[in-house]
Amino acid sequence: MRDRDNVRQTGKSSPRRLAPKKRGRVGVLLLLVLVLVLALAAGGAGLYRVLHPEPVTFTYRDRVLKAKDGVPVNGYAREEFSADENGRVSYVHNGLRAKEGIDVSSYQGEIDWEAVAADGVDFAMIRLGYRGYSEGGLWMDSRFEENIRGALEAGLEVGVYFFSQAITPGEAEEEAEFVLEALEGYELAYPVAFDWEPITPGKEARTDTLDGETLTQCAAAFCRRVSQAGYTPQIYFNQELGYLVYDLAELKDWSFWLAEYDTAPDFYYGFDLWQYTHTGSVAGIQGNVDRNLDLGSVLN
Repeated sequence: MRDRDNVRQTGKSSPRRLAPKKRGRVGVLLLLVLVLVLALAAGGAGLYRVLHPEPVTFTYRDRVLKAKDGVPVNGYAREEFSADENGRVSYVHNGLRAKEGIDVSSYQGEIDWEAVAADGVDFAMIRLGYRGYSEGGLWMDSRFEENIRGALEAGLEVGVYFFSQAITPGEAEEEAEFVLEALEGYELAYPVAFDWEPITPGKEARTDTLDGETLTQCAAAFCRRVSQAGYTPQIYFNQELGYLVYDLAELKDWSFWLAEYDTAPDFYYGFDLWQYTHTGSVAGIQGNVDRNLDLGSVLN
């Protein structure tokens, strides 16, 4: 009775304590809310990783490089390469052997192409011409006609390359026109390659200050013109140019020809032709010659 009187006199009641069941329900609800928040956070983080994946990286020498988006990667199995006692490398995939080739210029002198063919060479990339590195003139390789006719008559499949020293896309297009004019009357089974290389240090060249962006534009201009004429364009480079100078993402529509001297290529990105040595030998040629494998021939 006294308690009820106190209530009536003051208008206030004593604080009510939560029943044990109600306290339990609140705790469960709080726990569920916490779990839901954590789940949403985890899901959001996962979605972010899907939408914004970590960039793929790889190492080259002492550098960590970010992989170029959209550029195919090297899919050749290292264990499928082998080298004989003479240093000749072969690649066999699913029972298919990659075609063996050489690339030549006037530096190889007179070539006995019948002997070359008899020594197991399937194809030849022949230098058609070059641009001078000092004054920039365009010149035919002095043995181009002799070499392409000899190779074709011996039954080899043939492609050509042009040693570029272009410093603008316009000059690269000029080089392509020069090549196309010289190729009139010839059918090629292999590509027309753009071969731009830095000049040996100590020699003053007009290309010494060329930046990677401009060089990429030059290669693209050459390839576009060659493609328009119905030939297959290709870009030749070594690892240094491929990783650190060219923007391969801008050139991914065209075939690559890699120079990497080893018994198996480590280059991260995909390529079709592989020049694996510059000190090879073959019957019919005096001295050293570049040897190549057409790796694309067993995958395409």
